[in-house]
Amino acid sequence: MVQKPFNFEGKSFKVSMFSYNVFLHVLTGIIVAIPLVYAFSFVKENQSNHVYLHILLLVPGFQLLMGQSFLGLAPYNSWSTELNTVEKRRAHWILALLSSILVIVGSFYIMVLKSSNFYSMHGKFGLVALVFTMVNLFTGVAALYTTAFKKIWIPPFLSKITHLVFGLAAFVTSGVSLCYSYDKSTFKNWIGADAAFACIILTGIFTGLLCINPVYTTYKRVITALK
Repeated sequence: MVQKPFNFEGKSFKVSMFSYNVFLHVLTGIIVAIPLVYAFSFVKENQSNHVYLHILLLVPGFQLLMGQSFLGLAPYNSWSTELNTVEKRRAHWILALLSSILVIVGSFYIMVLKSSNFYSMHGKFGLVALVFTMVNLFTGVAALYTTAFKKIWIPPFLSKITHLVFGLAAFVTSGVSLCYSYDKSTFKNWIGADAAFACIILTGIFTGLLCINPVYTTYKRVITALK
């Protein structure tokens, strides 16, 4: 008996993709909520501690808005399913811009108010994530206005590929930085060592799963460019 090839547009595949998408949104809620609750709990006790405002800006900027900007372009994403390609790109641009604003403001805010920022692994990866975010913002503009930038010898395929690569690099390094923040003694004392380790695992899973579609898209664009 000849087996039928797997139907990538069949109901089983669509159910799997939508379930995967729902799981990612649940993880997003968990990953974002825990640092925010942590920040709010300490803001109430010590209004002068600027670290927690840094958390309130960076975590929604990276893990929520940047994550959703990736998902908005993915197939079978809940809130962008009914959008056409142009509308998806517009939503992606808006979310990415808001993400960059929060990240840049939150990063420079803590740099100005705290003298020692880049001695820890959390600070070092945070700096790398900030640099990639700023470069990604420029490549995003180049990808958005490919016709104009083509006149100054930036091929459209190159601007789009670099935008994908820098966006992925910013998101991954921000996830690593967040994991190192979970390893800090203040967070462990607040939530417990085992729970802090669970946060690291969940953040790793969340970051890896969310990057699947952007990595695949980058791969397809590179192969197309080489051909």
